[in-house]
Amino acid sequence: MRVLLIALFALAAIAPASAADLKLLTAGAFKSVALELVPEFEKKTGHKVTVENDTAGGLARRIAGGEYFDVVVLPPAALAPLLGSKAVESSVKPLARVGIGVAIKQGAPVPDISSVDAFKQTLLAARAIAYTDPASGGTAGIYLAKLFEKMGIAEQLKPKSVLVKGGLAAEKIVSGEAEIAMQPASELLAVPGVVLVGPIPLEVQNYTIYAGAVSATARDQGAADALLAALHGPDKAALLKKKGMELP
Repeated sequence: MRVLLIALFALAAIAPASAADLKLLTAGAFKSVALELVPEFEKKTGHKVTVENDTAGGLARRIAGGEYFDVVVLPPAALAPLLGSKAVESSVKPLARVGIGVAIKQGAPVPDISSVDAFKQTLLAARAIAYTDPASGGTAGIYLAKLFEKMGIAEQLKPKSVLVKGGLAAEKIVSGEAEIAMQPASELLAVPGVVLVGPIPLEVQNYTIYAGAVSATARDQGAADALLAALHGPDKAALLKKKGMELP
């Protein structure tokens, strides 16, 4: 009996050290995928993962400012300046890519976005459109602002643009503040009560790749590596498709 008690105490002492508390920072477009994969990872490993999301620019600023993380998921352009100092360059893994989509309220008339001209006319006719505020550092918001300039409709859209500083643009449809929302398709699909009409026309589409990297100062490097590995791989294709994304 004494030997058994000693063994149990030894296991109890070891268990907490073998389980890590991990922090995953992810740009909003990949959040829905991460939230679906993390529970299975926790179940298999015993590690606990806190998932936080922000715009790509917001996360880059937070990390540059010294915020602790174990794994980060960002577009390559936002991730590149962090490699070496904040994230391990050799750990980088491409995880997914996603295009910009258009969403409307469930049951609303479906707008025509089948061509660039039809897309342009749909935007001009809309009462209000929601998308990520470019000033917040959101990749899609920055691209859309430039696209509107290129299409020559930026000034006309300004009065009816509902800029989202962080979070899901499609929530503005549910609240009645916007008629149309544009964001990476994975973020639009994350909002109940809205319908994804489809991607913006291919001629003006912008695909964003999301890559993951492990922190250079992770407290448990092995656990952080395992978390990133759980987010990566061709076996994630079906889940990515369900979430509006695809393999990179």
